[in-house]
Amino acid sequence: MSHQPMPQSEVEDRLWKAIEHGQHTGMLGVSGGGHFQPMTAFVERESNTIWFFTYRDTDLAEAVQAGGRATFIVQQDDLWACLDGRISLDHDRARMDRFWNPHVAAWYPEGKDDPRLALLRLDCQEAGVWLSDAGPVKYAWEVAKANVSKSTPDIGERRDINLH
Repeated sequence: MSHQPMPQSEVEDRLWKAIEHGQHTGMLGVSGGGHFQPMTAFVERESNTIWFFTYRDTDLAEAVQAGGRATFIVQQDDLWACLDGRISLDHDRARMDRFWNPHVAAWYPEGKDDPRLALLRLDCQEAGVWLSDAGPVKYAWEVAKANVSKSTPDIGERRDINLH
């Protein structure tokens, strides 16, 4: 790649901003727990934690076991990422109150007092992040250039982030 790699702190900042302010919804999967499912994420950057609303009796919640692992996958415009970590089932009423909004309420019509309502807590430990700085014109140029020069297109970078 011909461009300067982005500083690690900037990659991490772009990752959290993509989840917090961009595409709140991604795909969450529990190790050994079947298919990934679309879930809305609520981020606590200071602790590298992502929270998700769910019902206790969903297959996803039932697949969560103490010390279990999960992966959350997000994509927004020029960023693709998968975040891995430990997942647990939680009933933190203060966080439920803080994260509750009209979008969440639409999926949980019985409200915050529904005894089935719970949170999944993903304590993120690492992430793989792919960044692209190529719009459609640059992408086409890089593909053409790569084919002529027998190289690969320079459209961004891939980074691993340790979130411990």
